[in-house]
Amino acid sequence: MALCDSESDYAESMSDYLRKKEDFPFELHTYTDVNKLLEYEKDGSLEMLLVAESDYTYEVASLPAAKTILLNESGSLVQNVCNIDKYQRAEMIYRELAREIAGSIGAGDGILQKKLPATIIGLYSPIKRCLQTSFALTLGQALSENRKVLYLSFEHYAGWNQLLEKSMKGDLAALLYFAGESDEKFQYYLRSFTMQVGKLHYIPPVYAGQNLIYIKISQWQELISKIAAVGGFDYLILDLSENIQGTFELLKMCDKIYTIVKEDEKARGKIEQYEDLLREYEMEEILQKTKKQILPEFSRLPERIEQYTRGELADFIRHLITEDLEAEDG
Repeated sequence: MALCDSESDYAESMSDYLRKKEDFPFELHTYTDVNKLLEYEKDGSLEMLLVAESDYTYEVASLPAAKTILLNESGSLVQNVCNIDKYQRAEMIYRELAREIAGSIGAGDGILQKKLPATIIGLYSPIKRCLQTSFALTLGQALSENRKVLYLSFEHYAGWNQLLEKSMKGDLAALLYFAGESDEKFQYYLRSFTMQVGKLHYIPPVYAGQNLIYIKISQWQELISKIAAVGGFDYLILDLSENIQGTFELLKMCDKIYTIVKEDEKARGKIEQYEDLLREYEMEEILQKTKKQILPEFSRLPERIEQYTRGELADFIRHLITEDLEAEDG
């Protein structure tokens, strides 16, 4: 792949970002001089060309690149070529680039990144306002200090745009559309939907939360199985709720489950009913994989997702990881 931009600071910073992506599939050649691009990349071996709009001359357009992507600077789309907004965060550019990579490859192209399947950790409690999401996010942030972790929320109204002050293109429901693609293609479609907060990876939750109930359990199972198998993550965290079909079936897919419990009578009643229902449905395996977790009283909890790496809850989770997950890993 060649990146050409006569704005040298931009070219260097974008190249540095791409080279640091562990899953970037190309050898990257960077040019800040169009003439050098034309001289060195005329042999037809260029699989992808990423070029600034101001450097997109007739000669550059004539290069024998399998795919050309324009870093658009003017805001006016250039016809007959893929346009990506140049002036956005590198993370967003990479997401769009990953989608173009996915569309350009086929099964058997030999760029599938192989890794052991992810360990799936589920979080579900019938008790509301029990800090389940705070627990899940802190667990994800703590695990991501040393492992590659993907967090998925199944909340009805997660409010992530507001929490992170980010404009999100594509959500978990949209990713379902690509679950049937080949493993090679799916890896890059997955990356085109994946964002980060700190070291924790996440896919934006379903924006129109009311549509969650219409998604079939078989669709969720296919998607989660594929992410776990080929996504390249060590851990996959599912922050589950009753807003979806087949909550119990997704819990069965988990390797470990945390259920937040409380000690008051009403909370105990909810937990007992939930456990009785699992037994009636002959899903005792969920109970066997579940750790019921009582959380201590915290004097203060983080207000922003970026702050879940520190504080009382973070310290509690790190101790929990040492006892539960690291011990199991041997």
